[in-house]
Amino acid sequence: MSNTIDKVRILLVGDSGVGKTCLTHLIAHGESLHRPGWTVGCNIEVKLHEYKEGTPQQKPYFIELFDVGGSLSHKNSRSVFYAPTDGIILVHDLTNRKSHNNLRDWLFEILSKEGKDTYKPGSNVGAHKTANDEQNAFDPEEFVGAAQIPILVMGTKLDLVDERRQPKTVQKAGGIGKTEQCGAEEIWLNCRDPRSIAAGTTDAVKLSRFFDRVIEKKQQTRDTGFYGSGITDRRRYNTTSTMPYNMTNITTAANSMKPNSPTQTQTRNVLIEPNVL
Repeated sequence: MSNTIDKVRILLVGDSGVGKTCLTHLIAHGESLHRPGWTVGCNIEVKLHEYKEGTPQQKPYFIELFDVGGSLSHKNSRSVFYAPTDGIILVHDLTNRKSHNNLRDWLFEILSKEGKDTYKPGSNVGAHKTANDEQNAFDPEEFVGAAQIPILVMGTKLDLVDERRQPKTVQKAGGIGKTEQCGAEEIWLNCRDPRSIAAGTTDAVKLSRFFDRVIEKKQQTRDTGFYGSGITDRRRYNTTSTMPYNMTNITTAANSMKPNSPTQTQTRNVLIEPNVL
């Protein structure tokens, strides 16, 4: 019997300040993070997920959540975290329409593999674009065929949305999660409320279903021996980084990662330096 637990890597991307770190902590630990710091590089959290829970196919998986910093100053170097990737969570602020519109830019930045825009020359994440430019630059059919990777759209700061301005208004305005564009489900939540994705809630079911889709996609590519359908990168990677976790080492690793005080978060913060790429 194997003592290893397989893993999948999921990126959380979005503009700086939309709440990715709080969201990542909530998903991984089921609790809110009231004083998050600015992410420099990437924060990594790990969640144990039961694949197809309650069925004969149930199996534990480690979900690696890569919270990638959204600062423009690291745009040319953060692509080091983009591959290999099994799933993508696009995060936007429900009170910030611009952060929602920029999700298209994040998708193309990831799919470009080198961290460069695939929009027309002169475009940039966070840059102003007219409606016509955006429509001409984004081809939903071409995107779906190129990505073939599970995507989930999550809107944060639901508690700050005016009662007269429902989240559905935000969805209709941008529409990045519509089936005809990238086939993604959408979740709106308050990251400061642990009940937002508590077990048994509709959003918790959506999130679990998304994790299952990510795992299924990885299983399909592994069984067929073809990895070209996901995101790949030309850089060399240490082969040990793609090996599954060994159960005999989990206790030792967990003990070594224990925080010095109850207020510390069990995360890995990776600092990017452009000159190392």
